[in-house]
Amino acid sequence: MIPAGYMYKRVATGPEWLEVGVLDLYSVSGCISKNFVEYIDYWRHNGYWLFDSPDVMEEIAAAEGVDLAGMTLFYYEAYEHEFDDESNQWLPFDLERSFVTNVSVPTEKHLAGFDVATFSMGGPPECSPLSCNALAEEIPVNEHCLFDTFDEAKTALDSGLFRNTEPGPHRIFAVYAITRDA
Repeated sequence: MIPAGYMYKRVATGPEWLEVGVLDLYSVSGCISKNFVEYIDYWRHNGYWLFDSPDVMEEIAAAEGVDLAGMTLFYYEAYEHEFDDESNQWLPFDLERSFVTNVSVPTEKHLAGFDVATFSMGGPPECSPLSCNALAEEIPVNEHCLFDTFDEAKTALDSGLFRNTEPGPHRIFAVYAITRDA
């Protein structure tokens, strides 16, 4: 797994329409658990369309007048291959090279699970089909609507469980909840 970056999020509680014991949604996409702000126009994200450190987000939040209290800080690591739906293969992917990427790895982190996100446009994470498409009703997930292990996520993709959800390619992310002091 490759250090991919950070994101502050407004974590959504498990929606009523997702009836599988999900308490909250730790998805890497910003569809349901929203990112702290619309950050793209600041052009301070890294090549994974995340942030190298929490400090950059805190500066953006201050400029936008956004209070980060009550938001959850996440750290992500990406699997170095993406699953191509058309060829049914795992292929290496490159991060966006026009952005400097130098992720500061936290000293303490708590693994919450593994998410799968789509990248049909090649930019930021688009959808997390476990939550966005309610795939979690068909595939076992933990309380954060994530796979418990990397192998579970990879096997689900290999076996076609994400087919016909959202256009791919699909990437696997380790999702860590961290404290700001870490």
